[in-house]
This record gives sequence, C-alpha cells and structure tokens, in this order.
Amino acid sequence: MFSDKDIQQIESKGITTDQVNAQVSRLKDGMTFSNLVAAATIGKGIERYDKNEIQEFIDLYEAKQNELSIVKFVPASGAATRMFKFLFQFIKDFKPSKGSIEKYAERKNDALIVTFIEELERFPFYNEVISKVRNADSDFDTFSEDERYLQFVKTMLDASGLNYSFLPKGLLPFHKYDALIKTAFEEHLFESTLYATSNGKANLHFTVSKNHQLYFTNELSRIREALEKKTKTTFNVSFSYQNEATETVALTAKDDVFRNDDGSVLFRPAGHGALLENLNELNNDLIFIKNIDNIVVSDRNISVSNFKKLLAGVLIEAQQKVFDYLHKLDAGNLGDTDFKVMALFLRYRLNVPIAIDFADYADKEKTAYLKKEFNRPVRVCGMVKNQGEPGGGPFWVKDEDGKTSLQIVEFAQINFSKKDQQSIVYKATHFNPTDLVCGVKNYKGEKFDLTQFVDPEAAFITTKTQNGVDIEALELPGLWNGSMAYWNSIFVEVPLETFNPVKTVNDLLKPVHQVSHTN
Repeated sequence: MFSDKDIQQIESKGITTDQVNAQVSRLKDGMTFSNLVAAATIGKGIERYDKNEIQEFIDLYEAKQNELSIVKFVPASGAATRMFKFLFQFIKDFKPSKGSIEKYAERKNDALIVTFIEELERFPFYNEVISKVRNADSDFDTFSEDERYLQFVKTMLDASGLNYSFLPKGLLPFHKYDALIKTAFEEHLFESTLYATSNGKANLHFTVSKNHQLYFTNELSRIREALEKKTKTTFNVSFSYQNEATETVALTAKDDVFRNDDGSVLFRPAGHGALLENLNELNNDLIFIKNIDNIVVSDRNISVSNFKKLLAGVLIEAQQKVFDYLHKLDAGNLGDTDFKVMALFLRYRLNVPIAIDFADYADKEKTAYLKKEFNRPVRVCGMVKNQGEPGGGPFWVKDEDGKTSLQIVEFAQINFSKKDQQSIVYKATHFNPTDLVCGVKNYKGEKFDLTQFVDPEAAFITTKTQNGVDIEALELPGLWNGSMAYWNSIFVEVPLETFNPVKTVNDLLKPVHQVSHTN
C-alpha cells in the first residue's frame, strides 16, 4: 500500500507503518459504537448538592489550595473560521446590486446575518473594524448602506484586512469594557486567579497550533504586567502543540488512502483525543480543563468560578479517602468490615460496579481487586441540565467484558439505528459542558501514565470534505470520552450559567459576553 517515499513521510512524523495500517483497518472495519445501558441521572451517576454541601466542598478546596500544585489546561488550537461561517456565505453570495440584505436573508433563510447587522455596534470588535475600513477606503461613507455592511464583513475576515478568520478563537476580541477590549485568552488568565492559584501563582497551559503560538506569546507580553499588578498574581503560562505523531490518515469512498495533490499521504489532526499526550506531560496535583471559548465577562465570573471550586473540593474529598484506603490495603490486616466499607465507597462514590462474587473472594483477592480499582486517575466533571444544546452526555456504558462504567459519550459514538440506544438518549437529563477537574497522581505522589487508561475502541470515524472530496477520517478517542475511559469518574450537577461557549460570532451578543455596567 505504501511506497518507500510514503514510508519516509510516515516515519518523519514519528509514526510507524504498522500504526498507519492499523488506522486503515479501523477505518475499513467501521467504528465500535458505545453500548449504552442507561442515561446517568440525579442519584444514578450524577450528584446534586444543596447550598450547605456546596459551601463545604468550596471550603475544603480553599483550605487545601496552597498545598497543591494546580494548573488550568485550555485546549485553544481551534481556528475562528467556524464562528464566521454565515459571514463567509454572505461575502460569497450577497450582491448589493441584486437586492437588499433583507431580501438576501429571506432567500437564504439566514436570521444570523440580520441579527449581526442589527446589533453590529455591540460587538467588541466594531470600533477596530470600522476604523480599519475607513482608513482603507476614503469613499466608504459614500457607499450605500448594504455596500458598507459588505465592506465591513470583508475587512473583518479577509487576509488583506484584519484577517479574523485566520486567528484562533482565543485571540479574537471577545469582551468590551468601556474602551478596553479583551480576548478570550486574557479572560482565561483573569479567571484562573478566581480559583486556580496557589500561593499567589497561576499556572496555565494552552494547547495551540504552531502557526499561532507567536501571536499568543505576543498577546501575553502585551497584557501580563497590568494583569499581574491588578490581580496580585504571578502567571506561569506554557504552550504546546498537538504532536504530529498523533495525526491520522483518511480514506476515499473507494477505501483508498487519501493523498494530497503532490501524491503524499494526507495526515489530519485527530481531534481533541490527541491532546492526551499534552495532558500527560503535566506534572501537577490538580488539573482544571476548560475550553477556550467558554468564558464570561469578569463581573459574572466570580459566581461561575465557585462551581470550579466545588468540583475541586469533591475531587479532594474523594481522593483523600482513596489514598487512605490504598495505604490501608498496603498495610494489610483488614477485616470483613474494612473490605465492605471500601467496596461500598467504590460502588456509590466512584460509581464502579463491584464484581458479583466479590464477597466470596479470599482476603488477598479482595485486596488486589480493590487496589486495581482504586489506583487510577480520577476526574470530577460538571454536568448541565439538557436545554437542547448539542453535545455528548453522561451515560452508563457496558464494555465488551460485560463491565458497566460511567462515561461521557459523544453522539457520534451512539448507534441511533438501534431503537433501544435511541430511547436511552431521549431519557438523558444532562449534557457534558467540558468542565472538569482531574487528579493525575497516585497515593504515593507518582504521576499516572494516562496513556494506560484509554479505550482504543472508542475512536471516532467522521465524514469530512477535503478539496471537495468526501473522506472518512479517523479521530482518536475523545479527550474526555474514550481517552479517560478507565479513570474513576464522579459527575456533579452544575448550573447552566457555567456553560457559555461561543459557537457563532453572534453568541458574543449574549448577556454573559456583554458588560452590563462600567467595570
């Protein structure tokens, strides 16, 4: 299948031909769907806490905070292109000479462009774009209204203008505070001071694309000094790229390996599951994970950030118990009651169903069983009530060995052609907002090798378009999906106000992204 030249290309990426052949086989065989047993709901896989309990967990985290090494991990390699999809369509199809924007919107059934135009001055980038437009064309004010709007959008997105479509989401103007404009990147730095500092220091790690790192570094230099002074926090910011060795091949409709125009094999980034390698490089006690576009204006962020402290408090409490049990299991001399208490904690706190014949095991077997189940990375994930938002959710899933576990499952992993699987999805009450905190060290203080806790069968196959050709692409098990399949998981209900992603540029008009008063 591969020529000597191909093999050279493959190996230059740090990949073996065996790995590529395995990718091709997986694409040809089709993906393994998750076997859903039930949706996780309140009391059955998702914890719900009252005000007093929430405060106790927050207090526990705050009491321990300065003893811990903490980092906030932010996947930030996504380009802003998708945010502007309807605007690209507008540039391509709208002709001022052939009718008004209203007529265009009607014809295209495009409500987004109407909102964009009507609310134009409320966008954080308005002043920057309008001033660029006026500087570039002295005749701008003589244009018709519709021509001016078209010119505005072109200036925003075109390479010859501000080139927003090239920028990563993290570096776009996100929020406007009077005359001050802040990017999502800057807002994440500020947010870290609300819950992710230890002894006046905030560690942040951003995964970025190689093309963008210099821009992030420049933005950091621009904002760091003022932000450190304002928040009395020292920032330690690091960056990494997706490892080229995690890239995957794609197949054409005829099951051939897709090639670039020059004949070389096309390798694609393999989705957020590729970031497990980046996560695995971090050596902190506690890792908060949050997407770059899920960020709110500062006056709303304080209440939102309390829920991060809640998740961290839940993790610390569970981890303290687990570590205590593992030390006791090491020491030995345990009685039946000890084993029973540990098994109940495993079942009802860590959501790990116990082997049916566990009670019949000899003490030595019980010890080995409990050690294996307890000694894993642990994650506490916020879950939000379903509001018709797209995305994966929390489910009980049965693996090939018949073992049931709590997982975050993406829709792409579900076989909707099966009625029973479909009806389980319809009974789901919560979805995953990608809001989690991870404990990646064991009871001896050693870091787990996270690659040992992945379910490789949870890879995705997606249909994409490459140069106008449909291809079947392979994505690695998602970072919070199959890549964490064999972690211990606790899911906790958090309010919808903690989930504020920016999927289209118009989301920046929502109240959570608009400053309501002078800050």
